[in-house]
Amino acid sequence: MRSVLFISASLLVSACASQPTAPAAPAAPAPAPAASAPSAEKKAPQCWNGDVGQFQGVGTKATIAGVAVECKATADGKNAFWVGVKP
Repeated sequence: MRSVLFISASLLVSACASQPTAPAAPAAPAPAPAASAPSAEKKAPQCWNGDVGQFQGVGTKATIAGVAVECKATADGKNAFWVGVKP
């Protein structure tokens, strides 16, 4: 049993020793996007309509799977969801 542990430990040490060393200087970090990120946050909320395969804006009325619904914004205005419409 001791010989199995010794062999596996020696194989582990030799495998780690044979790996190449890390580069001396790290690569330069990629520049941050300047104006694209803020514009993505300011998009108007939309609802996904799986029947047509696209997003639809707030206020849009549609029939999804035979149910009449309307896309409404949440109270904070960051998201939107489908709400059933009474006929």
